[in-house]
Amino acid sequence: MRIAPQAWPFAAPLLIASIAAAIWLPIWLAVVGLLATLCVLAFFRDPHRTFEGAAEAFVCPADGVVTTVDTAVDEDVSPEPRRRVVIFLNVFNVHVQRAPCSGTVVLSKRRAGRKLAAYREDVDRVNESHLTVLQLADGDTVAIRQIAGLVARRVVPYLGAGDTVERGGLLGLIQFGSRVDVLLPDRYVPRVAVGQKVRAVATLLAEPLARDES
Repeated sequence: MRIAPQAWPFAAPLLIASIAAAIWLPIWLAVVGLLATLCVLAFFRDPHRTFEGAAEAFVCPADGVVTTVDTAVDEDVSPEPRRRVVIFLNVFNVHVQRAPCSGTVVLSKRRAGRKLAAYREDVDRVNESHLTVLQLADGDTVAIRQIAGLVARRVVPYLGAGDTVERGGLLGLIQFGSRVDVLLPDRYVPRVAVGQKVRAVATLLAEPLARDES
């Protein structure tokens, strides 16, 4: 299993301290240090996932639980309301995010802000976050906002404006948290429900509207 490179500034000192403790200090300190190292590596794990659905389907960009399926306005994306899916990540979830679809990055924007608990409804407007807007081949756009929270302190984007990415490709990382919002194109409908546990890449997020849903 791949480990995100952002793990090593945290894991390496813990591992070195564990080795030193095993040599010069009581062994239980070395065990504690080793367990802490393993916890950090587990947090930054980046498992390989696949999706067998249709080419035009969107996949979930994050592991977690769906807390909201609604319509919302994000002024950085569009003045018009869009269908939105909100995924909450707890500390045990994988915290590497993946692209829900293939596309080109047309906007990559960090917003400074607060570090309020991610379960609050207003954190998409007031917390530190990073917005990535992908343009599909047909010109539609999908927006993904990675939001830091009370425990999460930093969003690390992997893509910049002009970059291209395939569905399931690396999008970024929220260090120690917390919430991911997805704003869908008008012709897409969510295929997840509130309370559903989802896995990045492996879970279907949305599909184009069927004729009887138009």
